[in-house]
Amino acid sequence: MPTFDIVSKIDGQTLDNAINTAKKEILNRYDFTGTKGTIDLDKKTNTLTIVIEDDMRLKAIQDAIIGRMVKQHLDPNALDFGKEEYASGNMIRKEIKIKEGIDKEAAKKIVKKIKDSGLKVQASIMDDQVRVQGKKIDDLQAVISLCRSDNFGQPLQYINMRD
Repeated sequence: MPTFDIVSKIDGQTLDNAINTAKKEILNRYDFTGTKGTIDLDKKTNTLTIVIEDDMRLKAIQDAIIGRMVKQHLDPNALDFGKEEYASGNMIRKEIKIKEGIDKEAAKKIVKKIKDSGLKVQASIMDDQVRVQGKKIDDLQAVISLCRSDNFGQPLQYINMRD
């Protein structure tokens, strides 16, 4: 029986390249000369920490990171922008989480969307991915196009298509 998996993963090396390129771009900008800000990517916890003086520069850094991600063909929906918090002195700290895996609520939405479509397939939640099974590959391709047409709040990839 043909199957495929719906997952949400982001390539760590490509993300690292995008963030390093954004750092270089920010260092060369005139409005960032003399700033004491830092941008750190923690690969173990999948968080990006930005510490900078004011909101305007924070917004510019976020825009640069999103722009670089788009140029590297990464979906910016993988970033979960948290709230700003004040660090020591007049510095602002913002932690941005990188979403890996499909969370339970998004997986339930995906399964509900597939079941409501009326296609003859079975969708099941397996840890942080959704497996879809069907008798015809055409039905599976219809499920992929159905999921691509909707936004579930995070980037989706379709892998392991098996006959």
